[in-house]
Amino acid sequence: MSLLIAGIALWWAGHLYKRLLPDLHARLGKGASAVIILAGLALIVIGFRGMDHVPVYTPPSWGVHLNNLLMLIAVILVGAGNSKSSLRRVLRHPMLTGVVVWAVAHLVANGDLAGVILFGSMAVWALVEMAVINAREPGYEPWQGGSIFGSVKLLAISAVVYLAIGGIHYWLGRWPFG
Repeated sequence: MSLLIAGIALWWAGHLYKRLLPDLHARLGKGASAVIILAGLALIVIGFRGMDHVPVYTPPSWGVHLNNLLMLIAVILVGAGNSKSSLRRVLRHPMLTGVVVWAVAHLVANGDLAGVILFGSMAVWALVEMAVINAREPGYEPWQGGSIFGSVKLLAISAVVYLAIGGIHYWLGRWPFG
């Protein structure tokens, strides 16, 4: 469990320090953030996979199906953050909203301690990140632009990424589609 928690702490630190300590971030550069985040991600994967299955609650039988729907929505939201889709202007934080949807989707389908720690902490991280951004940058101007072609491209790429994520889960020994 300590590796999982250490990884989550590094994930939080790597993402938040550029907003909370901008002078330090400017001196160290983006490379330092990337190293911290990648180290955190590696520890998260190792720690999550190494934890014993400790049940916390029993997920509903329909949780897997809701998870699959929410995951498709999460992938679209994460992709919308850097797309040329008109969907991008709807939310201020589409990528972080996608992380919250991803986390909730997994909390619905998984009831073990490792899942609660990982997905719960990531949902909280994304909400904290949104609050910090909003406090630091209160004058929000919605993104202008986007096209139907950009939206279709976003949806097509999201479908491919969604299927790739499913394939990775299968490769890791967890068939995600019920």
